Amino acid sequence: MATTDIHVNTATHAHDDHSHDHGHEHHGNFWTNYIFSEDHKVIAKQFLITGIFWALIGGTLSVIFRLQLGFPDMNLEWLRPVLGGWITPEGKLDPEFYLALVTMHGTIMVFFVLTAGLSGTFSNFLIPLQIGARDMASGFMNMLSYWFFFVSSVIMFVSLFLQDGPAGGGWTIYPPLSALPQAIKGSGLGMTLWLVSMALFIASSLLGGINYISTIINIRTKGMSFTRMPLTVWAFFFTAIIGLLSFPVLFSAALLLIFDRSFGTSFFLSDIYIGGEALPNVGGSPILFQHLFWFLGHPEVYIVLLPALGLSSEIIATNARKPIFGYKAMIGSMLFIGILSFIVWAHHMFVTGMNPFLGSVFMLLTLIIAVPSAVKIFNYVTTLWQGNIKFTPAMLFSIGLVSFFLTGGITGIFLGNSAIDIQLHDTYFVVAHFHLVMGSASFFGMMAGVYHWFPKMFGRMMDNRLGYIHFWLTFVGVYLVFFPMHYIGIAGFPRRYYSWTNFETFSGFADLNMLVSGAAVITLTAQLIFIFNFFYSMWRGRVANANPWKSNTLEWTTPVNPGHGNWPGEIPNVYRWPYDYSKPGAKEDYIPQHIPYSETPESNLPHENELIKLESSGNDPIVVAKH
Repeated sequence: MATTDIHVNTATHAHDDHSHDHGHEHHGNFWTNYIFSEDHKVIAKQFLITGIFWALIGGTLSVIFRLQLGFPDMNLEWLRPVLGGWITPEGKLDPEFYLALVTMHGTIMVFFVLTAGLSGTFSNFLIPLQIGARDMASGFMNMLSYWFFFVSSVIMFVSLFLQDGPAGGGWTIYPPLSALPQAIKGSGLGMTLWLVSMALFIASSLLGGINYISTIINIRTKGMSFTRMPLTVWAFFFTAIIGLLSFPVLFSAALLLIFDRSFGTSFFLSDIYIGGEALPNVGGSPILFQHLFWFLGHPEVYIVLLPALGLSSEIIATNARKPIFGYKAMIGSMLFIGILSFIVWAHHMFVTGMNPFLGSVFMLLTLIIAVPSAVKIFNYVTTLWQGNIKFTPAMLFSIGLVSFFLTGGITGIFLGNSAIDIQLHDTYFVVAHFHLVMGSASFFGMMAGVYHWFPKMFGRMMDNRLGYIHFWLTFVGVYLVFFPMHYIGIAGFPRRYYSWTNFETFSGFADLNMLVSGAAVITLTAQLIFIFNFFYSMWRGRVANANPWKSNTLEWTTPVNPGHGNWPGEIPNVYRWPYDYSKPGAKEDYIPQHIPYSETPESNLPHENELIKLESSGNDPIVVAKH
């Protein structure tokens, strides 16, 4: 019997020539070490803390407009020191400012929190650590990606304090409101700053995406083949590709919108009257903008969701002490989701008068995307089944993500059906659906990631008791906020409406609106527990050991507080996939990726999925080691 090792490492070791004599001690000053740092771990922390800041702002804005909806008779005079002239003399929220609040809440949460805060943090932090690289392919480009995001954040933040208020056309900024500066207060300077901010944000995302893809393809450590990469890295890889292909389309839409606003073009405008006066714009179509926006807008759902699913895959396998079920099926489902995300955008546009046959095509493609999503749910549940589960805060948030992904996904089947969607379009049913399946699920993935990798980020442990309180208040609060919205939406209550009190039909839902608003206040308050836990533990938390969760991936082989370069000596070689948990014959219930098979007790046993028998032309089979 002949044994031939045909393992070929597909990684390009562009860094190997200098990886072992790399200058690990990067002596610099405060500015180069913490502000304009090229260390991927520092940049990840910058993205995270900026994302936390924006999450507080975005959450606060949502609570303000929920107070208006839930308690329409409440006197909001006490908010005048903060909101100034946006509180009317009667102590109510100004209706135009209400639309601006909704616009900024959506923009902040989708782009600044769930895209930059989630993907920017964990793609930066985990990719080099988990594939065995000293840093990103380009540290300078990585630094630029954060500072483009920071400048974008400053511009967006400044727009909140303009006299006429921030952008007010809805977070989708549909023309003509967004294309005509004179349309409403929120169409003026606030909209211009919104467009400039988003252009810088897109530049940041593209710089980051190019870096992530280049790093994963080119500088994996020896032995880290694609089939040995953790699912987290696969998720970041697909996310970066989706962003690289879709964000330029939003950039083009924003650029054409700037032309319409400032240079007299008519890409999105035609036959517009303001105050009885006809504008000269002819020949444009606001529907064109919708096509451009949603060609980014739907892939954006998975730009924020895939990283969260990748983080949860790692956390669930680690805390269930079991190999992830269906590793290749998980990769295939992410790939299939990524492809489908580009060809379903017009299901947001069933009510625009599109050809019914075209609508049926988009409906079919939309419903098909439920298949890879169901594969992921099935694999998560099967991984949990009969596992030796450790209910850490990270594990609870990961299970919460699976719950939201399932319940929100089921309502997506209703909205994917064009006949039903025409009735439910732009009602609170849609708000409930995407907040559960995208917003809440991705937020829970982000929280899971913070709790799980906090020891590696800061060398200390977060407080578990506060973590449990944070989880349960948030989990229950989110369901109390969004579940009742399904009923309000089925009854027909439109989203973005300032008040429901003018409609006799909706008076029966006053109690539900009060419940939703009260739950929103509690849910936001629960995040203050996390903020305290995060910053207190950063300085005063219990000191962590090198591998507190007994995990297999490479980041836990670095020192507790890794310097710039990650490993003080040689980068470990990889010999196995990242999910060797509870392997029969092993002394421990985990075997890290850098442990060779020859050093483990099970090395004399045949390994499932490790051996392939090929029939030779002779009598004996050839056993090929598939590493």
